[in-house]
Amino acid sequence: MAGSDVIATVSSILGNRLTAGLSSLGPPAPVAELHDLASLPPHDPPRVTLFLYDIVEDAAVRNRAKTTDIVGSEVRIRRPPLGVSLHYMMTAWGGDRATEQRLLGRVLQVMYDDAIIDGPELSGELAGTTAALRVSLCPTRLDDRARVWWAIGQPYRLSVNYEVRVVDIDATSDLTAAPVRAATTDYRMPQ
Repeated sequence: MAGSDVIATVSSILGNRLTAGLSSLGPPAPVAELHDLASLPPHDPPRVTLFLYDIVEDAAVRNRAKTTDIVGSEVRIRRPPLGVSLHYMMTAWGGDRATEQRLLGRVLQVMYDDAIIDGPELSGELAGTTAALRVSLCPTRLDDRARVWWAIGQPYRLSVNYEVRVVDIDATSDLTAAPVRAATTDYRMPQ
């Protein structure tokens, strides 16, 4: 079961994974952190910022079936979870272009090496669930990336974009009804 905190949980999982993957590039060991980029982050220690810039409904899971359970004397109909895709922009901050390119290269490597986050890698609200988060590099055009930077009022910087799907957010309410106890059909021959 994933509630409304699942988006923050996924961001934390990504940040922890990247921080662990970047640790071999120190000293000082670079860190990965969530950032809104409203102000530019410091370069010491070097870091990679994760900026969640878009959340969209995942069309591939839109039409999942409802589940029906009998609980006591009631039938409980549970809506399927809302499946969303999260879009992140990851940017390196290292003080010089060579350091920033090394950081971005390591980000690409870490995300490619294990593109499915599941099982014991899950934490927070997703710990112990059967969730499987698929992480993929988004083939975003340069002008689309530049628009993101323009929207947050910052000059363009080299960055990579990733999509994480499918993140499920469970419905908060179930429908309940009394079970069908008997049914009759009335069929008459045409005269």
